[in-house]
Amino acid sequence: MKTTRTMTISPFFRNLRSAYRAEMDDLTFDSDGRDVLRQRLAEKRKEIGFLVQMMELSPEMVAVVFHQGLRFTEPAVMEHLLSHEADEFPEWASVCGGIELTPWARDLSQIILQAPAGEWFMTLAAGLHYLADKSDAAFAGQGGDDCDEDSDGDDGDTDEQDDFNDHESDEVRGDARDREEAGASWLEGQGFERKD
Repeated sequence: MKTTRTMTISPFFRNLRSAYRAEMDDLTFDSDGRDVLRQRLAEKRKEIGFLVQMMELSPEMVAVVFHQGLRFTEPAVMEHLLSHEADEFPEWASVCGGIELTPWARDLSQIILQAPAGEWFMTLAAGLHYLADKSDAAFAGQGGDDCDEDSDGDDGDTDEQDDFNDHESDEVRGDARDREEAGASWLEGQGFERKD
């Protein structure tokens, strides 16, 4: 019987994977339940000039533009990347050799790589796409304490979680305000009236 080999995934990538899945779910169906993913992704790809401004604040919202645009030829390189936190990424040059980009994805990557955080983001996007294709079993059992806290909300470990949330709350609120401002500016640029 074949056993599933587990990967070591950093908390950063585990959290971002959830956000990426939610973003893909939001894009996939319209209010009538029709699959509109292809159309919505095509629209997002046309907005890449604007989206590069959101790479650091909401990377999952930008990374979706590469859906089905990357093929991974060196899994070991990608699995090494996934063990890193956001400020510890290997250089894009050491990762991209194991990735084949479709022509349209290569065009998008050239625009992104010109941005100040472009190489960081391309490394992140590649790791996220590699991870998105993996089943939950690929890293089941990791971070046992985290998983237990998530599933057993009443086990008495909430103080530690509350301390973490209190520590991060100002930063999270700031990020949310920045995203909201970026979105409002973009809508204004599209001719919509800004709400106060």
